[in-house]
Amino acid sequence: MSVLKKILILALILVLPGFLYYSLTVKGKNRYHSLSIFGPKVVAKTVKMVKGKAVPDTIYHTLPQFTLTSQDGKAVSSNTFADKIIVTDFFYTRSTGICAEVHKNIDSLAIEYKNNKLVSFASITVDPVHDVPAVLKAYAQKYNPPANWLFLTGDTSTIYPLARNGFLVNAVDEGNGNFIYADKVILIDKSRRIRGYYDGTSPDDMTRLDSELKVLIDEQLLNENTPVY
Repeated sequence: MSVLKKILILALILVLPGFLYYSLTVKGKNRYHSLSIFGPKVVAKTVKMVKGKAVPDTIYHTLPQFTLTSQDGKAVSSNTFADKIIVTDFFYTRSTGICAEVHKNIDSLAIEYKNNKLVSFASITVDPVHDVPAVLKAYAQKYNPPANWLFLTGDTSTIYPLARNGFLVNAVDEGNGNFIYADKVILIDKSRRIRGYYDGTSPDDMTRLDSELKVLIDEQLLNENTPVY
């Protein structure tokens, strides 16, 4: 190999990492950004210093404390998901269409992240009178869900306010086994803030969820140096 070629290769080795870093952090800054935070927010009286300037803190909407019951009959509370990223959806077992499609897509994600200590999946029924733990367990067996995917039930007095006031989605019992509910998959960060809504029947939206879930994991790892596996 000629001396000139060796010099060119050495130059590439030295320059390329810096070029890639510049491309990603400067030129590509709009390609990688923090996810939005959904819901109402309040400007707090406290401040933080940003580049020498006092900037008011923002109080974001968060999920309230809750307690539900899993398909195994075990109590599951908001504390169960402490320091976890949660992928959530609402459903009911008697649904004959959309729920099955959404859960087929969630199943793929749950398997992909089954060994990730930061990520949990929670599917909450809007038909808790019918969907008792035994019914949920039979339903869940269709998917043979990994341990990080729970199917949850509880009282309507807990589930409906949690959906509307916590996850900010519809949940209404119209009677006669008919329900109005959001077929969205919802991404929640470890601080219980809403970071994304996705159409659970859309391959494009589910791909976006996968990508944004990775962004959220990266954010958490950067902030805490938390081991994933």
